[in-house]
Amino acid sequence: MVAVNTQTTYAADVSNFIQKEKLPLVQRQLVLYQFGQSLRLPKQRGLSYQATRYDRTNLPLAPLTEGVPPTGETIPIATVSVTAQQWGDTITVTDIADFSIEHPLFVTAKDLIAMNAQETLERNTANALMANTQINYVNSRGARASLVAGDVMNSHEVGRMVTALRIIGAAEFNGQMEEDSKVTAGKPSMASKDPKGFSHYVAVCRPEVEADLRENSTVVLAWANSDINRLYNNELGYWAGVRWVRSNMMPYFVGNAAPNNGGGASDEGSYTAASTGGSLAAGTYFVQIVGALTQLGYETLVGAASGSITVGGSGSGSISITTPNVTGYNYLVYLDTVAAPVHLGVSSAGPSVGPLAGQAVGIAPNTTITLTSVGVSRTPPAAPAEDVIVFPTFVFGKDAYGQVMLDDMKFYFLDKAEKIDPLNQLYMVGWKCMWNTIILNNNFMGRIESTSNFSSAFG
Repeated sequence: MVAVNTQTTYAADVSNFIQKEKLPLVQRQLVLYQFGQSLRLPKQRGLSYQATRYDRTNLPLAPLTEGVPPTGETIPIATVSVTAQQWGDTITVTDIADFSIEHPLFVTAKDLIAMNAQETLERNTANALMANTQINYVNSRGARASLVAGDVMNSHEVGRMVTALRIIGAAEFNGQMEEDSKVTAGKPSMASKDPKGFSHYVAVCRPEVEADLRENSTVVLAWANSDINRLYNNELGYWAGVRWVRSNMMPYFVGNAAPNNGGGASDEGSYTAASTGGSLAAGTYFVQIVGALTQLGYETLVGAASGSITVGGSGSGSISITTPNVTGYNYLVYLDTVAAPVHLGVSSAGPSVGPLAGQAVGIAPNTTITLTSVGVSRTPPAAPAEDVIVFPTFVFGKDAYGQVMLDDMKFYFLDKAEKIDPLNQLYMVGWKCMWNTIILNNNFMGRIESTSNFSSAFG
């Protein structure tokens, strides 16, 4: 028998090859933040920003009577306000980790924290705009829960939204600046023939909605003809008085069933009631489990609220919850005495610090926790029908919303020894800013909610 020396025999003497260049990350299109009016909240003036609008007076209905003064009009006033919030995040790396691996972690941390900052502002802007009250559901459905497969974006829905904005008088980008425009008859100026100078609204949609629109030959032709006249990043083209922009950072909603009674793992989650273990008074309660995308934090997998849960605790009852056995999410559990919960549940399994400390948030999939009482006020997203995916598309005019900045974005790179780290064993990179998005005029924007013929995943 011939002795054979194989590679596996000498695996201990193999130096594995590691590519010097890091592989690229997935790309995200950040577009919403840029369309907000840039607003500044001066320092030493509190945290609340208020904007004021004096609405038009009513027009007179009849001519004057000789010698008799008119009754006159009051000046209507409307205000909107928002409170600036401080947001930020950090990444901490040990000195040994930084100098012992192929790709220096501290350099990578700087890149990642910059993405973290930009994407947080984009995500928060989208969440703020979801509070807008002007909503069209495709095919005139009455609510998000009524949307079904086939209720996809189409030209009629776009026309409905644009018509509503124009009837209201929502200001357009590149449009008239004065409240009352006076049009002079005659030959139009050459500038008005430049497609880049056309007045327009802006729509921001997800790729699934874009794909539905691309099956419309009229839309495809319009976008092709306006291809060289794009104004915005990720713009798809001009159509129906709207410049369309794509973003894969837009939220979406997936309908899930109500949790099961009896405990155990399931795709919907489950619950059991107990007369001990908490501080719930004897009575009827409702729970709702919502999954937030692990990376982005959007509340996306929206379960229906449970049926009534009877707790006979006499002040010491509790409800055990097992979160859905669906990965890719961490879960929030809502608990209330009303059928549509507007409070989180309290659980020791939640975070120990921060404004949501002690609340049932950030719970891993297929995890059993105990709800001991009703927690802080918070409203979950409206749930679509089970297994239906709903995509919102924002359509807005100029000055529909603003970005209120109190303290500008700041980045911190801590890589020197200090009192709490005298041997410089920890490197830290972070960011913070104090800011919020304000809806300046609900009438200047709206959203269209639709399903899609296209999947959010491969296969």
